[in-house]
Amino acid sequence: MSSISTIALSGMNAAARRLEVSASNVANVLSTGALPDADGKVPSGTPQAYAPLELVQTASAGGGTQATVTTAKPSTIAVSDPQAPFANQDGLVAAPNVDLSQEMVGQILASYSFSANATVMKADDRMTKTLLDIIA
Repeated sequence: MSSISTIALSGMNAAARRLEVSASNVANVLSTGALPDADGKVPSGTPQAYAPLELVQTASAGGGTQATVTTAKPSTIAVSDPQAPFANQDGLVAAPNVDLSQEMVGQILASYSFSANATVMKADDRMTKTLLDIIA
């Protein structure tokens, strides 16, 4: 595989990982839990809210990109849900700090990035075939 294809493949892998992270965040947006105490600990026996993920994409030394998944900070926000059995005395629970509009933007970005990198791989393949036809 040429270095061009290797770079494009790293971009495709990063785009796929970005979509996985976003899908996980969207699927768990309603996964609330008990609010943590002052020490940041959730009381035992109570559910913990989903901790949303973030994708950090950095350039690789030899070209291409590397994707690293981290937990979003802050991972939760307080929302009102007095019916929840684990709500505090004020009726608040911890909800994942997920912005659905940003998740949609991330999914669209992943789609376009994957498509662009696939196009680069196809162009590299065509150029290699043309070169081999000239040599033969």
